[in-house]
Order: sequence, then structure tokens, then C-alpha cells
Amino acid sequence: MRRRLPPVLALLLTFGATAGSAVDWHDITRQRAEWYARAEATAIAGSIAQYQTPEGGWSKNTDMTRLPTKEFLADTKFDHRAPTIDNGATTTQLQFLAQVITAAPDETLQAVFFRGFDYLLAAQYENGGWPQYFPLIKGYYSHITYNDNAMINVLTVLRAASRGEAPYEFVDAARRARAAAAVAKGVGCILRTQVKQQGRRLAWCAQHDEFNFLPAWARNFEPPSLSGSESVGIVKFLMGVEKPSPDVIAAVEGAVAWFQEVGIRGVSVDNHPGPDGQKDRHVVGNPAGPVLWARFYELGTNRPIFLGRDKVVQYDFNAIERERRTGYNYLSDWPADLLAKDYPRWRAKNKLP
Repeated sequence: MRRRLPPVLALLLTFGATAGSAVDWHDITRQRAEWYARAEATAIAGSIAQYQTPEGGWSKNTDMTRLPTKEFLADTKFDHRAPTIDNGATTTQLQFLAQVITAAPDETLQAVFFRGFDYLLAAQYENGGWPQYFPLIKGYYSHITYNDNAMINVLTVLRAASRGEAPYEFVDAARRARAAAAVAKGVGCILRTQVKQQGRRLAWCAQHDEFNFLPAWARNFEPPSLSGSESVGIVKFLMGVEKPSPDVIAAVEGAVAWFQEVGIRGVSVDNHPGPDGQKDRHVVGNPAGPVLWARFYELGTNRPIFLGRDKVVQYDFNAIERERRTGYNYLSDWPADLLAKDYPRWRAKNKLP
């Protein structure tokens, strides 16, 4: 008797193996609900299943709407195949798979999802944080990683699943309980790593040492500092805590006050090409410009700092090399909506004086 293929694998053979998707990889979790029941979405889910690593997670920076090649699967370079939570890896795959499973239940896909979900739970440190890579890789990759919202993305998935929210309603009770415990530990880690200055709670670094919890180095241009970017995602996550404790409230209030104090006024970012016609970026004076925040603020002084690949601290954005000026986002309005909309709503919801 001929063995019947699971639905997801059958679709791979008839659709996914011969064509890519019309949907961009970066938009796969932002489609209309009905799309996730269609053959295209199911085929992408099958492709994602083939990219899953033996540990259960997924690698980063890969368009998984197309099937992996044999060469890709055989490549063992750590930044190529190693499972990670960096750049939305693993959490994106899990959210997408949950959306497909909710729209068109499939036991094969559920097994793939649960392996990935269990990977997130296994990757958590006892102290509540998450490293960038798991299994661990030496270097800054083992730090507690808020960079690019990595840890917050994990906590967001786990919290939604623990509450039985869409699209994670199918997650079993035992995993919901484990996820809730992991979220509680994660919140504890967030509170413990918040940088304090003269008794005041301020913000967070993009990465913290996993042993002493202090702000830590990542790449040469990512120093121990206070983050005007990653701290926004952390605060927004804390605002989603139900019945927040006094410590959570103090953490939010402290970070918001810090954001209000360190906004940069009177300048704007100019993206005009340089004299040679090549891409460039400078900070210029502009009294009418919007409030901006720096990606990095100096510990102790709260001064905006800018580092190129030479690891030298500069207080003038225009002093770092062009490649970094144009290749990294050092200035933006990251906290603007948080301050104008999210924070007032949060205070009103929790009836804070």
C-alpha cells in the first residue's frame, strides 16, 4: 500500500519545490487571516520545516519562502546555520507557523512548531535572560541580548502563548504553564538589568553580561551604554504586564523619565549624497527638526556617543566613517510613539496618579 504523505509535504512536492512565494519573507506574518489557509502559505510552512535545525530553532537572514538547497543545509558556519533569536530568527518562524496552524490545522506542522517552542524554553538562562545563540557560542553572542529586540521578541511569543492568545490557542496547557514561568523569569531579568544612576532607574544596554548583568560590548560600534532604541521595546513589553508590580511600574516610569530627558533637539539627519555623489549621511543643525534619540548614550553622563569600526568613542556623529554613518542607525525617533501614545494609555489603564 502506498504511504500517504502528510498534507504539508505533499504541497511541497507540488508547489513549494518549484516556485518561490509572491509574498516577501519580511511580510509573512502580516498577511490577511484567510491567506494562511491557502496552498502558498502551507507550502512556505513546509519550506520552513526543512530549515529547522536539529536543536529546534532557525538560523537568521534567510528567505525561507524558498526550499533550502543541499549546499545550504550542509554549510555549518555558525552565522549561517546556527539557531538564533537574532534578527527575528525563530520567533518569526514560530509566529508564521502558528498562523498557518490556526487557519489550517496540521499535525506535522504542530510538531515542527512545538520543537521550536521548546527550543525557546530550553535556551533561557536560569537568570531569566536569553543569549543571542543557543547552543551557546563564545563571545558577545552569549550575553543577555536585547539587541534588535531579540529577547523581547521571544518574551512576546511566550507571553501570548501562555495567555492562549491568537494565534497560539492550540498550545497545550503544559507548555502554556512553562511559558508563563519563563516570562516571569524574563521580567525579573529585565528589572535586574535596568541601569541605575544615583538611585534612579534609567534604561538598558543592548546586551548585558550574563554573569554580572552589567552593560557589555557587542561589536566594535556597539559599546556598553544606554540604548535609546532597544529600551523602547523593553518598556513596551513591561507595559503589557497584567497587574504590574511596584517594581514594574518603577521600571517604566524611570525609563520614560530618562527618554524625556535625553531627547536631542535642534538637529536633523541629512541623507544627501556626498560631493562624490555616493551615499552619505550627516547630522545638521535644524531648529525645527523633530526630537531624536541616540542609539547609544554614555554611561554616567547620558551624552550621545557614536562609534565606528575603530571602537573610538565620538561625541560628533559626523566624525565616524562614512561606511558606518550610512550602514547603521545611530539616530532616530524610536521613543516618540511610546511617549505620546503608549505611556499615557498605560497610566490611564492602571489608574496611576
